[in-house]
This record gives sequence, structure tokens and C-alpha cells, in this order.
Amino acid sequence: MQNVFLKEDCDQFINRINRLKSNTQPLWGKMSVDQMLAHCNVTYEMVYDDIHPKPNAFMKLILKFLAKNKVVNETPYPRNLATAPQFIIKGNCDFELEKERLINYINKTLELGKDNFEGKESISFGKLSSKEWNNMFAKHLDHHFSQFGV
Repeated sequence: MQNVFLKEDCDQFINRINRLKSNTQPLWGKMSVDQMLAHCNVTYEMVYDDIHPKPNAFMKLILKFLAKNKVVNETPYPRNLATAPQFIIKGNCDFELEKERLINYINKTLELGKDNFEGKESISFGKLSSKEWNNMFAKHLDHHFSQFGV
């Protein structure tokens, strides 16, 4: 598992992003490359930007018991995994803008560092360890970059 709190691993993620082109086709799935970048940005928006609704207490409990472990463990996601509604991106997105946003989010996470994420509250899963935050970020990026062959 790569580590989003280590510069060399973040550089690898950014190099993979920079290998994407606006016409890169997926090896599986339905998203276009611009939608994939916007989709990856949602994870970071939920941490840094107050633009997504927080689940109610009942939904948070369900997410915590049914989805949390699958999201924060080190087991890679299988292909064609269903996603939560707020992660579904419809229509076209600005490829360059989404690419820049994702690189900025990766760098911001690196700059804030591991200690900032230890015990930090997730809007969906409650408090997570820095390792769980890392696993969530890193395996999501790796899954979608692999989806697009980078």
C-alpha cells in the first residue's frame, strides 16, 4: 500500500496523473477519464470542502458497519464496484481542472501530514486512524489509475 503521507509515494501518484490524457480510455467501467478525476476529487472534497451533505445518524451507522472496513482496509477494490451516489459524476468535466484539483489535494494531504489525520473525523465513517485515512486515499487512487492504465 502506498503512503499518501510520504513525498515519494505522492510523487508517484502525481506522475500517474500526468500520464493521463483527455482521451485516455478505461480498461473497465463506464467513467470517462475526466469523470474519474472528478470522482477521485470527491473523497478529498469530503475532507476539505463543506459541499457534500453529511449522512444522518442512521445512515452513518449503516456506513460504519457495512462499508467502512471495505473502504479503509488494505484489500484492493474489485473492478466494477458500485459506488455511493455522491461519487457518481454525470456529464463532462474539465479534464485539466480536475487533474489540477486532484494534484493539489494530494499535495495538501502530504503537507498536512499523518498527524493531522490521526483520529480525524470522516463525514461517513466517524473517527479514523491515519492508517485508515491513508488506505482510503491510496487504494482509491490506485484503483482508478489502474482502471485507466497508468
